[in-house]
Amino acid sequence: MDSLYQGFPIGYIITWKNPNVRLKDGSTSEGKKVLIDGQQRITALTAAIAGQMVVNKNYEKKRIKIAFHPSKEKFEVFTPFIAKDPEWIADISEALGQGGSYSFITGYFDKNPGVDKDKVSKNLDRLFSLSQKQIGLIELSGDLTIDVVTEIFIRINNQGVKLTQADFAMSKIAADTKYGGTELRKAIDYFCHLAKAPEDYLTITEGDKEFAKSPYRNSISWLKNETDDLYDPSYSDLLRVAFVGEFRRGKFSDLVSLLSGRNFETREFEEGIAEETFLRLQKSVLESMNEAHFKRFLMIIRSAGFITKRMLGSSINVINFSYILYLHLRRSGVNDALIEKYVRKWFVFSKLTKRYSASVESTFDRDMKLIADRDFGEFIDSEERGGLSDAFWEVALPERLNTYGAGGGALFQTFLAAQVKAGDMGFLSTDINVESMLRYRGDIHHLFPKKYLVKEGMNKSMYNQLANYVYMQQEVNIKVSDAPPNEYFGKVLEQCRGGKLVFGGINSEEQLLKNLEQNAIPKDILEMNSTDYPKFLELRRKLIAQKMKEYYFSL
Repeated sequence: MDSLYQGFPIGYIITWKNPNVRLKDGSTSEGKKVLIDGQQRITALTAAIAGQMVVNKNYEKKRIKIAFHPSKEKFEVFTPFIAKDPEWIADISEALGQGGSYSFITGYFDKNPGVDKDKVSKNLDRLFSLSQKQIGLIELSGDLTIDVVTEIFIRINNQGVKLTQADFAMSKIAADTKYGGTELRKAIDYFCHLAKAPEDYLTITEGDKEFAKSPYRNSISWLKNETDDLYDPSYSDLLRVAFVGEFRRGKFSDLVSLLSGRNFETREFEEGIAEETFLRLQKSVLESMNEAHFKRFLMIIRSAGFITKRMLGSSINVINFSYILYLHLRRSGVNDALIEKYVRKWFVFSKLTKRYSASVESTFDRDMKLIADRDFGEFIDSEERGGLSDAFWEVALPERLNTYGAGGGALFQTFLAAQVKAGDMGFLSTDINVESMLRYRGDIHHLFPKKYLVKEGMNKSMYNQLANYVYMQQEVNIKVSDAPPNEYFGKVLEQCRGGKLVFGGINSEEQLLKNLEQNAIPKDILEMNSTDYPKFLELRRKLIAQKMKEYYFSL
């Protein structure tokens, strides 16, 4: 407001013109403009000058009032203190709405008889002129591709929020009023918000009466009591699931083109294609938001041993495609038991092979085309032969396990899923299994204690090796302290031979060896110290890889 008042530039508003569309009667419809850059400025202007309500991040409608002090030529956000001072104009939108009327000005002077009337009159005139100020507008041609428009945005916003092609797609959807795009966009946005914050359901439905009357309300109402946070898709995730599964295309740029009515063969834009696209997308979004489908899918993921959000880590693309696959197999009439098996295996296969770690859209596009009209059992068998050969399990996977970092990364989480699936006990535990530790935030600890390895001169990249991690009860870890394995296992063997229980409840060598096997720990560790550490890592990587292999083929 102050920049406009001072006559300073406030930057340009950038729009992208939708292409002109050929209507069914042969006439042409002028394309609408989609806002590309300037959302915050337009929101501020409509709130402060036009006095419109704005919706905050919690979907509450708020009035943001900007106050003005004519004598000091100062703008401030309205506060109760300002409301008590008659020299402040508490809400400039009310003043601008009166357009500088005589009654407003005389009323101000009546409340403030001691002000410099000439100065205040001059400054009020400048205030009233705000609504007439010119703001720069750049309109990008409708002929430009989404990739070019994205590049333009990135170049002018290299320090701002990154705009994605999903944002363009959501803008295209929101701009449509003919085929229900406005409500569809809200449904996607509200669903993804409620997945994370179900407590906002009443705020949304009571604050948006129009949406509350739409058929989408019933599709999201189940989330108001939902506390499961295993998979909370963002709007780009949900949009990707709905689009890829229905249209068998992986690139959001194609969705933007289809929403605009593009005929990929003639390269023209037709109303019929836009209408069909919206109808198909609406159907697919509703299918993706369906409570039964969503919960059944998560049940399948959990049945593979991935029981907490933390275990999924950064695998959002893997879970997105797995949900696409689940919905595709349902539409194809595949037997329920086979759907469960295929989705489980594909989810783990994709994690193991890092299938969606790069060129995500292209890979989604390729995979959807590969499975669209093919028996999925044959497809996954073919992929396994190429991606999960003996060389993968015996060489490639152990080599990839040669890494370090907090939590051990995606591979370690997959190993833990294998333990959950097998019902394995935590390290040196007889009653508390790995699943319980994961659910109730048990702790990852080092088999070769960190302090011990530091004393032996090893750095972080060595003592935090993935193969040195294990889920262990806190009390067991305290007892282990900083002793080398051959020392603390010596005490474990004593309790296995009738001695006092110190490390958990294991009281026989048979139990101990079984526990080591469940945790993929080489039995050689019983006699190892720091000089054996490299050998231990090598042995354990192979055992972890072998356990993961047995786990995968049991799915």
